[in-house]
Amino acid sequence: MSKRLTIGQCATLACVWEVTTPKPGNVHRGADFDDLTLVDFLTSAVAIGPVMEVAAKTGLGETVLAAVTATQHWTGTNTNLGTILLIAPLAKVPRNESLPDGIGHVLEQLTGEDADQVYRAIRTAAPGGLGHVAEMDVADEPPADLIAAMRLAAENDLVARQYAENYEQLFGCVLPWLKDGLNRSRTLEETIIQVHLQLMSTFPDSLIARKCGTQVAQQSAMRAKRALEAGAPGEVEYLEAAADLDFWLRSDGHRRNPGTTADMIAAGLFSLLRDGIINGHRPPDLDS
Repeated sequence: MSKRLTIGQCATLACVWEVTTPKPGNVHRGADFDDLTLVDFLTSAVAIGPVMEVAAKTGLGETVLAAVTATQHWTGTNTNLGTILLIAPLAKVPRNESLPDGIGHVLEQLTGEDADQVYRAIRTAAPGGLGHVAEMDVADEPPADLIAAMRLAAENDLVARQYAENYEQLFGCVLPWLKDGLNRSRTLEETIIQVHLQLMSTFPDSLIARKCGTQVAQQSAMRAKRALEAGAPGEVEYLEAAADLDFWLRSDGHRRNPGTTADMIAAGLFSLLRDGIINGHRPPDLDS
């Protein structure tokens, strides 16, 4: 019997691992928000599994809209729009192709119908802090070219940037960082938290920027950098610095929630699960 997870299982498990890890500023098993709980995220993780399972056989827009609709049905709120937008194209890559090789082909095949359905999904999810832009705003008619819209948003949104740049930051940063942490025999939880901080410090969180402004996002990046510099994972100084960051991120309700960073973590975990690089909480032998 094969131990390989299905694509739907990979999507669900990636979301479960992401949200249950106690990352600074996010919902996790030890911290809810007033209006968003761990149960909401776990329910969402299960809800999108069947949708991602058939992603290779459906259009990208249909997949994104179906996943958002399923999430709304079971939770009544937006827990995972960014995660859905990131994982859906990855789930469409044939499993006998590498993700870096296949993602470009998936994105090249997008149609006006995909753009229409993705825009409908975004409006359905109603994410916070979107504001209004002059061109291709989600409140307007959807464009014929989804990638063109993503390019316009890429400077201010790391999820859109993945569409615009063939997932350069996911493949070039997130996956190598996750593999490096696991190669150092860190636990999966330690690795996820470390990469969360690396992402925050390198790419100021897009959700924080939308809700609180770029200055606050830059401040969150500097605080994450200080936590990384305080020591190695597991050391007292590192843990204290991460706790200080967590306190600061939560001190303004959850407006400083690094949600885009969490979305990227989930996409990275999905990628490693999809390729069988990780299959459990024990660090794998990545050199075998």
